[in-house]
Amino acid sequence: MYSDDDLSAAVQAGILTEDAAQAFRAHVAQRKSAPALDEEHFRLVTGFNDIFVVIACLLMLASVAWLGGAIAPPLGALAVSAVAWALGEFFILRRRMALPAIVLLLAFTGGIVAAGFVIDGKSTAALALACAIAAVATWLHWRRFHVPITVAAGAAAVVGCAVSLLLVFVPATKAFTNLLSLLAGIGVFALAMRWDGADTRRETRKSDVAFWLHLLAAPLLVRPIFSALDVFAGATDLRQAIAVVAVYVAIAIVSLSIDRRALMVSALIYVLYTFSDLLRQYGVVSLGFAIAAFVIGSGLLLLSAFWHPARARVIGFFPDGLRHRLPPLR
Repeated sequence: MYSDDDLSAAVQAGILTEDAAQAFRAHVAQRKSAPALDEEHFRLVTGFNDIFVVIACLLMLASVAWLGGAIAPPLGALAVSAVAWALGEFFILRRRMALPAIVLLLAFTGGIVAAGFVIDGKSTAALALACAIAAVATWLHWRRFHVPITVAAGAAAVVGCAVSLLLVFVPATKAFTNLLSLLAGIGVFALAMRWDGADTRRETRKSDVAFWLHLLAAPLLVRPIFSALDVFAGATDLRQAIAVVAVYVAIAIVSLSIDRRALMVSALIYVLYTFSDLLRQYGVVSLGFAIAAFVIGSGLLLLSAFWHPARARVIGFFPDGLRHRLPPLR
């Protein structure tokens, strides 16, 4: 069986042209009975060997961090990054294993950030410096390995650096941190849509990159919106519950439009808490969360079952110029 990464490697090696690879992907997509155009496919585990390798890598990285840290604290963190890079040379470049690639990238970036903290102290300025170094490191990692999650890791590092620098000069009030989170979420979401727009049919690695960026953008966008509604501030009233529903419906419309479910998943905890707390206010104490989870879960299952017709109805209201920039309908 040939994976999409195998085709991409063949194109990079000059064995296939990009047009030939795209034609092959289109041919395979037409032969499959399962929907291929508007589903969120991404590689995670290709077999149990992926899990086996991840366990072995984690054991080695933990031992390296422990032994290096015993000599000097920064050495342990830097050793983790160095070993993660070295392991990537085999398991990412040669074996092309998806789950180990994700774990090794996170270990590499985490080691860089941890080293910056240990060297410069646990301050906001130190976090900004560590994130800046991590952003450069992830860029180098992307140039070498092209792991889809690397772009999201780099974006998170850039966001962390920018927010930390601003918090050095401006007090960290609730309104200001919410604003920073919202602006960062909008920026990451725009970047995700740019990657999505480069592969609307979701046949290449660009779609995987967009998936991880959407996963990063979702909490950055959702948290300040529901924080402004004071979801966790105290007793929930009916007006607050209606506002939460209205926001979640808007999020669902956006999710249907771009055919990404990360926003809905990130907002789910706020909706569950709001309605379970509202039921508690009306005397349903012990079963409030169960009832709220049953109702919301049923609605989400219904939406999942009729996702494609619902999406067709939503994007039917869009102008043709915008509709053609979104993933096509099945």
